[in-house]
Amino acid sequence: MNTRKPLVAKTRAAVAFAMLLCAAGPSHAYSGERLVTCGLNPQGDNFLALRSCGASSCDMLRKLGPNTFLLTLEPYATRGWREVIVLDGPQDDSFTGPTGWVFGKYACPAGN
Repeated sequence: MNTRKPLVAKTRAAVAFAMLLCAAGPSHAYSGERLVTCGLNPQGDNFLALRSCGASSCDMLRKLGPNTFLLTLEPYATRGWREVIVLDGPQDDSFTGPTGWVFGKYACPAGN
């Protein structure tokens, strides 16, 4: 029995995969966009719900008040929802805050 053929096939597959990765070019990590809660109704509930998934039917994890700073985890919204980390302030780089989903209409770009 020739055990060399399966080894050669696996080696060729590994080399082909490595070449494919190299040909794809460098990948860049998404560093997040800083947002701040906005457009909340002070005569209404005046909070933005942080939810467990990107839908209003998902569990509410906490209420985010006006001017709460957020950092996005994905570059684009999913059906209007943004996955975020809640920040302690505009300069918070700890990435330790609670995570969840907010409706993007009420999350505006934070000023520099």
